[in-house]
Amino acid sequence: MKFSYVSHLQCPKCDKQYNAGEKHQLCECGSPLLVNYDLESLRDILKPEDLIKRKADLWRYKELLPVQREENIVTLGEGMTPLIPMERIGAEMGIPKLHMKDEGIIPTGTFKARGAAVGVSMAKELGIPELAMPTNGNAGASWALYAARGGIKSTIVMPVDAPKITRNECAIAGANLYLVDGLISDAGKIVAQTVQNQGLFDVSTLKEPYRIEGKKTMGFEIAEQMDWKVPDVILYPTGGGVGLIGIYKALKELQTLGWIPEGKLPRLVAVQSDGCAPIVKAWQEGKKESEFWEGSETLAFGINVPKALGDFLVLESLYETNGCAIAIDDATVLEEQKRIAELEGAFVCPEGAAVFAAARRLREQNWIKEEEVVVVLNTGAGIKYPDTVDFELPTLQPGELITKTEVLIEDQE
Repeated sequence: MKFSYVSHLQCPKCDKQYNAGEKHQLCECGSPLLVNYDLESLRDILKPEDLIKRKADLWRYKELLPVQREENIVTLGEGMTPLIPMERIGAEMGIPKLHMKDEGIIPTGTFKARGAAVGVSMAKELGIPELAMPTNGNAGASWALYAARGGIKSTIVMPVDAPKITRNECAIAGANLYLVDGLISDAGKIVAQTVQNQGLFDVSTLKEPYRIEGKKTMGFEIAEQMDWKVPDVILYPTGGGVGLIGIYKALKELQTLGWIPEGKLPRLVAVQSDGCAPIVKAWQEGKKESEFWEGSETLAFGINVPKALGDFLVLESLYETNGCAIAIDDATVLEEQKRIAELEGAFVCPEGAAVFAAARRLREQNWIKEEEVVVVLNTGAGIKYPDTVDFELPTLQPGELITKTEVLIEDQE
């Protein structure tokens, strides 16, 4: 049996095909490229039970990933994150069958490690010596660390107000790190010019075909963890939208393989900040592409993307699954983040908190029904965003006793 059943790359806009195993960026028409597999052949060879004895990482789905030679895999043990019942907060929301797919425990602390693992592995397989990318923080951190693991150089450009911890991750990994006094769109322009001038490989969101292949394994895992059934709703924080596109792609591939039922896909929900909601606006207007969001700003830095290259693919996934897009304000995000920690003991990232808040609001609107199985994606660890949490705490002197009033306040918190 072959290691990978990758067949070719294909443009979702003009259908032009490209050879697998060769270096590609965008299609000639400017669209991102998607990876295709020989699913018909694989359907007769690979069965769900074949996965049981494999390692609990994303490479258990190797036949459905683009790396063709095992020796090129660059890994830190990423994948197979837990799918956790969230009973207390689910009961409070009126969604008793609420689950959280927790990507905060993955290497580098966010789901970005999935895309980096597959993307860097393919860069190694293709003999690429140096890659470059703009980032809001977490993606750059993951790609810099995985590039270091794979012996590949990296050039990273991020906004000056990106989370400091992600800056440190890039720097300590030995990346050529630059800060820009602007947005990720400004960083992207600098990277594009650098790529053109210096011949680096551009791994910006969807400008190479393989990040999405790593991200789609979240969809595979959700289906496997639910015994090859699918939930009614999946909510996802959406900036560049690669994770949502990837989950949709994964579920379609599983349907072709016959591993999940043909007739049903989860309703997909794109969650954005009201300070940067181009996908929400486009969905509300029934458009196929979004417009650039001027003056974008949100504390949920990972979804601060004014214009996504793959916006048309995100919107397609919403329309095809009868899903929706919803925007949440920053104050609500912070309230929800605290509530999740108090009720469930989970310190989720702001983007993850936005998704919980979206589930709450959609239940209030009865878009989500009480009996439905709902999966929310927490895409990173809350500890990677230390500046979003700020409490005033009492300070005791040595030997000072805690008063009854203070105990009551502590209990209430």
